[in-house]
Amino acid sequence: MRKTALSLLAHPDDAEILCAGTLARLAQAGWEVHIATMTAGDCGTTSQTPQAISAIRTEEGKKAAALIGATYHCIGELDGLVVYDKPTILKLADFFRRVAPSLVFTHPREDYMLDHEQTHLLARNASFIYAAPNISKVPIIKGSGVPHLYYCDPIGGVDPLGNSIKPTTLINIAKEQEKKLAMLACHASQREWLRAHHGMDEYIEATRRHDTQRGQLIQSSAAEAFVQHRGHAYPENDLLAELFK
Repeated sequence: MRKTALSLLAHPDDAEILCAGTLARLAQAGWEVHIATMTAGDCGTTSQTPQAISAIRTEEGKKAAALIGATYHCIGELDGLVVYDKPTILKLADFFRRVAPSLVFTHPREDYMLDHEQTHLLARNASFIYAAPNISKVPIIKGSGVPHLYYCDPIGGVDPLGNSIKPTTLINIAKEQEKKLAMLACHASQREWLRAHHGMDEYIEATRRHDTQRGQLIQSSAAEAFVQHRGHAYPENDLLAELFK
């Protein structure tokens, strides 16, 4: 099996909040790690132009990924306009073909904003179809196939109606939490945005608290939670649990 992990989430800093600890563990275990976002975060500001904030946030994404030796990618869609349509489906098929992941992380089917839900659909479809010869003209990398697919926690661990999510897999990130928070701190531009738009001025501490709550489920100081996709054609063994018992 190819040891290539891909996090495909909607915006810069999503991976750092939701799965960076697990990505750090994978990198330490010798996996090639890719962090991709559908957008560059062009609406994540109250004062910058779309072009200026996108450039800033792209650099923040690269800086954060570099802390664990990962590669950052931006798919190039726009905030609030991520959509499951034919052009974007084909763009993702080409992208997956180049990365050829054997392990994929994305948003859950239901989340607090539609960019996340549309990214879920795009990631799920690309995972299933990218290795089919006729979906893309990009050459197929040897070992390509349907990857293990995991859905990250929604923010707060609840769906849009406030129902708690029951994870299938919990990964101990006690030793990686400070590295994860250092990655999140690379996204400095988001402090002012979150304070102005979300009324939130402590996103690092909020992430720490959520990791602590998930950690209590496995008697750890910090954990990240996932739900594994086990539909037809997808691997059914819990790869993360096997790697990080």
